[in-house]
Amino acid sequence: MEVKARAPGKIILSGEHAVVHGSTAVAASIDLYTYVTLRFPTPSDDDDNLKLQLKDLALEFSWPIGRIKEELSGLGCPDSSIATSCSIETAKVLAALVEEQNIPEAKITLASGVSAFLWLYTSIQGYKPATIVVTSELPIGSGLGSSAAFCVALSAALLAFSDLVKIDLSHQGWLMFAEDELDLLNKWAFEGEKIIHGRPSGIDNTVSTYGNLIKFRSGSLTRIKSNLPLKMLITNTKVGRNTKALVAGVSERTLRHANAMSFVFNAVDSISEELASIIQSPIGDDLSVPQKEEKIEELMEMNQGLLQCMGVSHASIETVLRTTLKYKLASKLTGAGGGGCVLTLLPNLLSGTIADRVTSDLQSSGFQCFTAGIGGNGVEIYLGGSS
Repeated sequence: MEVKARAPGKIILSGEHAVVHGSTAVAASIDLYTYVTLRFPTPSDDDDNLKLQLKDLALEFSWPIGRIKEELSGLGCPDSSIATSCSIETAKVLAALVEEQNIPEAKITLASGVSAFLWLYTSIQGYKPATIVVTSELPIGSGLGSSAAFCVALSAALLAFSDLVKIDLSHQGWLMFAEDELDLLNKWAFEGEKIIHGRPSGIDNTVSTYGNLIKFRSGSLTRIKSNLPLKMLITNTKVGRNTKALVAGVSERTLRHANAMSFVFNAVDSISEELASIIQSPIGDDLSVPQKEEKIEELMEMNQGLLQCMGVSHASIETVLRTTLKYKLASKLTGAGGGGCVLTLLPNLLSGTIADRVTSDLQSSGFQCFTAGIGGNGVEIYLGGSS
């Protein structure tokens, strides 16, 4: 009894920070994934524990099912067909169960993610022993949606073993969910994100669930489909940042320079709308792929300039910009800024040699580089032999 799920990370193509002030932003899935394998023991295994293995971090957590049941059953069992928020009382019990695991001090930020795991597992599967193994291609805390990808992949694996999802067991390979199943899955993943982040926007889990691209403004999300094969070099500066402080900084600057900043936000809005229009336009229209890529590069450069106006760039980001500019490539920060990750468009006609050179240059500055396709499938599950 085993199922494997994968969910993609995300990038913000345009509009970060400005979206808080009413502008449009565009987010896209990337083909870097978090994988969750769910395995139920056979009767002969004689194992009555719930185990969570975080392979990349070499951490394992284990709870006797009886202990979890004892702590949680008095608080009511959620209906798995309706995504339920974790109550304050339950959150305290989950935190205590996590605390017992003695997470190393250096990794204590993982505690909320382990609480989210316990909430999603017990809400959807109840009190059954199982082993859940997590691996990921996404760096943690760098703005690529690693926590959302975890919540989405976990929800997918848990729902796949429920009566709420109809899986074609004769299928071999990666399999997508039906639309209504994705809606439920996305709602559960959002509940996990709330435990981790408090008040998430819902953008990360929505992109990870449905894939492709999302345009969002003032709380409304519109799913859009890309007709343009885009590839990005993603550079992780490895510089941690305080997202709340950066958002607050932009708001303070807006109070000091209301008129100027309103023009900045309006310009970002226009960039996002134009970017979405180019990405959605049919392949055979008036513009060739290289012409569309050229326009996107200009829009990325403009967006980066406006992010600098907002005060959210960083020395590490500027180093990436200077390095990629040497190769005539356009870059912009993605997410909160102040470090984190930087996107560089890799045009379809760019030679592999140039891509290798720029990657080598960035890595020699101590940065971590990934190449990712943009706007692919959302969450999937795997059935059959080895993947």
